[in-house]
Amino acid sequence: MAFQLTDINFKTVADPRALVEEGDARYTARVETAAEKILAHRDRSPIVLLSGPSGSGKTTTAMKIAEALERHGVGTHYVAMDDYFKTVDPATCPRTPEGEIDLESPLCLDMELLNEHFTMLAQGQRIFVPKYEFSRRMRIQEPSKSIKLHPDEIVIFEGIHALNDAITNRHPEAFKLYISARSDVMFEGKVVFKRTWFRLVRRTVRDFKFRGSDPFETMSMWANVRRGEKMNISPFKDKADYQFDTALPYELPVFNSTATQLFRSVPEGIERFEELRGVLPALQLFGDIDEAEVAPDSLIREFIGGGIYEY
Repeated sequence: MAFQLTDINFKTVADPRALVEEGDARYTARVETAAEKILAHRDRSPIVLLSGPSGSGKTTTAMKIAEALERHGVGTHYVAMDDYFKTVDPATCPRTPEGEIDLESPLCLDMELLNEHFTMLAQGQRIFVPKYEFSRRMRIQEPSKSIKLHPDEIVIFEGIHALNDAITNRHPEAFKLYISARSDVMFEGKVVFKRTWFRLVRRTVRDFKFRGSDPFETMSMWANVRRGEKMNISPFKDKADYQFDTALPYELPVFNSTATQLFRSVPEGIERFEELRGVLPALQLFGDIDEAEVAPDSLIREFIGGGIYEY
């Protein structure tokens, strides 16, 4: 799918609320379709695997699917697969080509424990979900939660490696979802804003606002993030039972003011510098929409804050 720059800019000025509501309605319809497909599949497995690259909106999407399932009378549990990260051992952890610890690698996940927990849940047994502390890069003793599924319940496991062969080959019966921001912005037949840049802008704004990361840190990581996606995420997307696009036509005008300030400081000399430098002039093609126009339950609230969900 592609958005047209002319349409976005016209509606940004003429009726920003309509642009926001139109985008949210399209996304909500996709969430509802996902919920319906999960409902049709749940006799085969109570486990849903939701994957997508960084900045796709996986957490909000998982919560919204859970809400849709609840409206259909199905109890839902949510698990972030990040809690299954292994405690980092500098001697054995995977490394990037530059020698840094590679947190994008599936080798960072405790796949054996994940697979054991999937089997236990499917058999009606209780699991204790581990808890990972990213500030110290270690798993702590206290579990994050315990789950035992009743016959009318499902569990959504969300993470970038949820569709990896190490999981899906052992649990092919699980329902598999893949999401990403997959729309370019076009003008006169040419791409003026790449689909991958949607996720880069989302991540840069979120990390600046909520994770204490300045643009230099986020952008310096982007090359390895993209490398990890191509190696460990995208190759498995066609395993999904359902895929959908999470890009919203109004998000760049909403992000514009903050993102413009952040992308003015693209650090020279980093990998993919030329591409990253191209984001700033592309942002200048869009107008501005006040964050107040964005609904509290919008996907974009995952990245700008002020929403109803806890992350």
